Amino acid sequence: MADTINDAAKAGSDAARAGAERMGEAGRAIADNGSTIGIKMIEQAETNTREAFAAMRAAAEAKDIADVMRIQGEFLREQSSRSMAQAREVSELIMQFGRTAVAPFRQG
Repeated sequence: MADTINDAAKAGSDAARAGAERMGEAGRAIADNGSTIGIKMIEQAETNTREAFAAMRAAAEAKDIADVMRIQGEFLREQSSRSMAQAREVSELIMQFGRTAVAPFRQG
């Protein structure tokens, strides 16, 4: 009977240790991936700012109001496309990181 109790205690201890190791792996993956998302968002903000200033510069150099309107229209179309691509990129990173974070738990 003592052996059965010891075996059960060891099995419980081993399962708890394995669970803690998986939690640690998932936590490290989340931390690493969180900084990657943050950096990606900063890069996107830099790109958007650079493009906005380029459009403002072009509008300031425009010859007439029609040229200003054309420049603004082009900027808005490009920014819309850029925003959608950036959102898709961040969403894909988040999904990838989610899969990475749960991978240790799927390994058994």
